[in-house]
Amino acid sequence: MPTIRWFPRQGPPRAYAVYKPMTTIGRALGNDVAVEAPGLADHHAQVVFDGRDFNLEEIDRQGEILINGKKKRRARLVHGDRVTLGEAELAFSVFSESMPQGHEGNDESDPTSPDVSAELAGIRKLHEFSERLMVHAKGDIDDLLHYLLDSIVDLTGAERGILLLQQDGAPVVRAARDMKKETITDASGSISDSIVRRVLETRKPLIVSDALADTAFGKSESVVALSLSSVMCVPLLAQGELLGVLYVGSQKVKGLFDRGSLDLLGIFAGQASLILANAMLLSSLRADKDKLVKELTDKRFGDIIGSCPSMMEVFKKLQKVATTDISVLITGETGTGKELIAREIHRRSPRIHGPFVTINCGAIPENLIESELFGHVKGAFTGAIASRPGKFQAAQNGTLFLDEIGELPLNLQVKLLRALQERVVYRVGDSRPEKVDIRIVAATNKNLDDEIKKQQFREDLYYRLNVVNIFLPPLRERGDDVLIIAKALLSKYADEMHSKVVGYGPSTLGAIRKYPWPGNIRQLENRIKKALVLCDKSLLQPEDMDLGPEAQAPILPLEKAKEEFQRKYVLEALERNNGNRTQTARDLGVDPRTIFRYLEAERGAPPPGGNEGDAE
Repeated sequence: MPTIRWFPRQGPPRAYAVYKPMTTIGRALGNDVAVEAPGLADHHAQVVFDGRDFNLEEIDRQGEILINGKKKRRARLVHGDRVTLGEAELAFSVFSESMPQGHEGNDESDPTSPDVSAELAGIRKLHEFSERLMVHAKGDIDDLLHYLLDSIVDLTGAERGILLLQQDGAPVVRAARDMKKETITDASGSISDSIVRRVLETRKPLIVSDALADTAFGKSESVVALSLSSVMCVPLLAQGELLGVLYVGSQKVKGLFDRGSLDLLGIFAGQASLILANAMLLSSLRADKDKLVKELTDKRFGDIIGSCPSMMEVFKKLQKVATTDISVLITGETGTGKELIAREIHRRSPRIHGPFVTINCGAIPENLIESELFGHVKGAFTGAIASRPGKFQAAQNGTLFLDEIGELPLNLQVKLLRALQERVVYRVGDSRPEKVDIRIVAATNKNLDDEIKKQQFREDLYYRLNVVNIFLPPLRERGDDVLIIAKALLSKYADEMHSKVVGYGPSTLGAIRKYPWPGNIRQLENRIKKALVLCDKSLLQPEDMDLGPEAQAPILPLEKAKEEFQRKYVLEALERNNGNRTQTARDLGVDPRTIFRYLEAERGAPPPGGNEGDAE
């Protein structure tokens, strides 16, 4: 077996077996003859066996080659030739060279013997490849692809390596590199379409030792036009999905690749596919995040996110009422974001520099709520060891938000009404009035019209609070808003919690869209927080958010679904008309008795006959 001997300046000569159709020489570790010497390029030259002769030819045009003292670019090697590459002194022999044990001789443990050398080079490159890919996978995807191809070209001795990715069902060149680690600008013209098509169809690796003489591909137009000799092509598969193919080839050397080369390329492709899939996913998520930021710019109204028609109507009304000083009543189901609307009204009002004070009327014991609202003086009741102001005084020159106003006891409703009418308050235990200059914004998830009928809420207070009504639609009726809100909440809390979760799996977004969200945005927010704490994966799955098939709303028969939609639509219209059935019937173009029928069905009572449904 021919050998190349290198004569280092220090130490004994080292022998390298020339056992491949193409043997590369240079400083880089991926070369078959990797030597360290001044003036030697990373990929300096190569020895090519054409079936009869061994030919030495340049790889790097800047690299100088001397054969027996004469400058050459390409020459046939004969036994005993002395070769100088840079300052590296080499000798070519057509016979095997036996070196002493421990000096890389051709024994069983010698890393320069053909089998051991190839195996060690492959293992070293694979290890280096794995470490570098893990780093590159977190960076730019183009750097990742270039390093992938450079590694494969180094290892196989190919002239070029090309990576094609599936785009819209067709393979497209994503990256191409040559043996000098330079980008090939027009790589599509150096690929055999028939070979690539075969690998994509069969999803199996393919090796062609002599493409022009091959019975399957020898007559292919691309093979003939390119004068292809050696080709290897393997599929890139990740979790059963075909990402594309890796293609390496040579136009000069026949039989350059063997079955071992194909197996090694397959191992690289298998590992690269997984990391490449993750890199592409991360790249997609980054693009998705950038898109989300842009969408939020267009679909954000202060801290409120939404673009559905009903929310656009809310924003339009909010913008008009915010600049005035009239009272606003915000209605809607629990968790729809009523406090956010109240804060936005304050933020856009002339009172922005004043305080925004919140009180939850349903969270304070009845015996303490008067003191919380209006304050008390020292000794007014047991435990009143000092005078303190209430929320009305704290909100001076600002906005007072009365959340869950429907829970306010009747006796306090009278005092609240007087405070709103007279703009004065009395502390508990005091007879002196205090003037207040505040704006009132109230909110409730109750139907106050029904509460008035049940004499649980004062009608005069209702009209004092409900000068303008803003109805917030439930999340399930806001269309794709739920997806935008879910992505925004994930981005916010993932950063706050330092979670490794970067997004949602495709099936998760579908589950989020289908789930009815009875607790609205508050429920969605809580599910996301819980999932971020407990999930160990980078993408949230439906089960992480308790959105399995059993959590989704059942599919109803069409007639029942139509009836359910009509019921909800009528009730929503009624809510927007502040419970006025006549006006609602006029808006919907139906008989007022239809409105009454839906109201009675909502209360669980059988609908009465006659014209009683038209009563106000």
